[in-house]
Amino acid sequence: MKKTAIIYGSSTGTCEDLAKRLADKLGVDASDVLDVANIDEQTVAKYDNLILGTSTWGAGEMQDDWYDGVKTLKAAGLSGKTVALFGCGDSESYSDTFCGGMAELCNEVEGAGAKVIGQVSTDGYTYDDSEAVVDGKFVGLALDEVNESDKTDERMDAWVEAIKPEL
Repeated sequence: MKKTAIIYGSSTGTCEDLAKRLADKLGVDASDVLDVANIDEQTVAKYDNLILGTSTWGAGEMQDDWYDGVKTLKAAGLSGKTVALFGCGDSESYSDTFCGGMAELCNEVEGAGAKVIGQVSTDGYTYDDSEAVVDGKFVGLALDEVNESDKTDERMDAWVEAIKPEL
């Protein structure tokens, strides 16, 4: 696996926890798990692969720290980088915007030239709508620690196995 960073934006700690769990499953060192609020261009430039995680807020927006984080990613340059996305959502209380923050993040990094991998089938998920669904698949790993935490490890394991060959 090429040099990989897991970068997350977390307001409540859930996305941070998921980032650390993914790092364990992927064998990514703890020093390469980064809060998006603390990254800079030089840090991002050191990595070939970026695994980006955001929670979803409001009407489907990214976690607040990502708005500046996206600017940093773009300034560092994403052309030639491989990006996988994961997102946190609440499929019951926010069933119509489930994990929508991933869509916003995906659009930003694709527009900046990154190769996005790790799309996930919507099978087995319960929600009404999501901007993060393109051609019947989530743009990344959708997780719901509020209502479906019992499915998180299984979903993570399957996703990790799917993306590992491309990292």
